[in-house]
Amino acid sequence: MAEAPKKNSKLEKLIELNDELENYFNNTIIPQLFVDADMILRKFTPAAMTHFKLSASDVGRHIDEVSNNIRFPTIIDNIHEVIESSQSLEKEIQTTDKKWYQMNILPYIIKKENRTNGVIITFIDINDRIHILKGYEKLHRDYENIIHSISHDIKGPLSNMEGLIRILKGTLKSEQEYKQIIDMLSRSVDNLRKTVDELADIDNDSAFAREPERVNFENVIEDAKLALRDKIEETNAQISTHIEEADVNFSRKNVRSIVYNLLSNAIKYSKPDSKPVINIQTERSGDAILLTVSDKGIGIAEDKLESVFDRYSRLHDTVEGTGVGLFIVKSMVESMGGKIKVESKVGEGSTFKVLFQSL
Repeated sequence: MAEAPKKNSKLEKLIELNDELENYFNNTIIPQLFVDADMILRKFTPAAMTHFKLSASDVGRHIDEVSNNIRFPTIIDNIHEVIESSQSLEKEIQTTDKKWYQMNILPYIIKKENRTNGVIITFIDINDRIHILKGYEKLHRDYENIIHSISHDIKGPLSNMEGLIRILKGTLKSEQEYKQIIDMLSRSVDNLRKTVDELADIDNDSAFAREPERVNFENVIEDAKLALRDKIEETNAQISTHIEEADVNFSRKNVRSIVYNLLSNAIKYSKPDSKPVINIQTERSGDAILLTVSDKGIGIAEDKLESVFDRYSRLHDTVEGTGVGLFIVKSMVESMGGKIKVESKVGEGSTFKVLFQSL
């Protein structure tokens, strides 16, 4: 009879501990699941109901039956791994609805028997943190693009200005010709200033995405032709345009750099002793706008097409360049959700297609 109070005391203690555990599960804001060694869902927090749309009827069901709600394909394999190893598992996961969590699977160990009798799974919402990290990664790429673009894109305008200055130093036939050269030089200076201003305008990039604006293709093409005027006249390049879609919503500095680089390459990689023949066109492609720049130049070997957009890729040692132009173009296009591809045959020319997604 003397043992009864002790038994009652132990029972009361167990009830108290169970109440505390139940109270914790009911009040925590963290999604948590308790799954036993038979893979049966025994308990979950209200936060798990909110995040994964679980209901009271899911308690007692095999985890395989409710795994679709949790929306993480390998969770069952991960639970088995923790139960078998008795080692906790921590990983960043993305569920099928594109949300990011830090998932911790802890073994539930019965100490007296030294065996794992299930797992406790905790999900910490890190969606905002991941997006911020991705934003910083994009910002870093944008800064790299800006640095490469400033050094790469201003070479054309500078070369053009140098050519005009050489003409000024020479013998001019008339006052009108002198005025014409001065006007062209003035436009080149303005174009260079605008190029540098656009490439170096990073004030809004701290928000991780520069606001797109309506950009007119014809204006951008004319800017690029002016910047490349020296090369165009030197090679007697023939440039035709067919603009079906006049405008695109995109970063102006990026569109300008994309057009400039593709046009510059089309001139640069023309056939020896042959004037460059280049066509630039725009058209609607579903919900996107397609920019196509094609030439009849020396072309690209099939085994080099995959590497043409790599940084510092040099396809022809005989052609001047640093090999960053197409890398810049690809980075700018993809940073705003677009796509770029190239089609080419050696001796027949190349066609670059840029797909601008509607922004």
